[in-house]
Amino acid sequence: MKFLLILLVLWVFGRYVVPLLMRFIISHLLRKQARQFGQQFGSSPFAAPAQPNNPRRPSATGEVHVEYVPPKEKPRKPAEFKGGEYVDFEEVK
Repeated sequence: MKFLLILLVLWVFGRYVVPLLMRFIISHLLRKQARQFGQQFGSSPFAAPAQPNNPRRPSATGEVHVEYVPPKEKPRKPAEFKGGEYVDFEEVK
């Protein structure tokens, strides 16, 4: 009976307590690494992104404002097919 009670306590500990401890430890280590990263590169990954310096002017009704226009790609010329490798064919009867 004592063995079963110890086994039950170990199972409950392993099933419910260990995952909570691991989650706490891992989140603590990740936050510590993020702080070190922020100190090394001058920003924190959890900080809000910096706002642009140019303030927006209020738009009139119906006016469209585009902040970013992707560069246009040059149209590609299709590659000319110069033929493949010649394979000599003999018909077998």
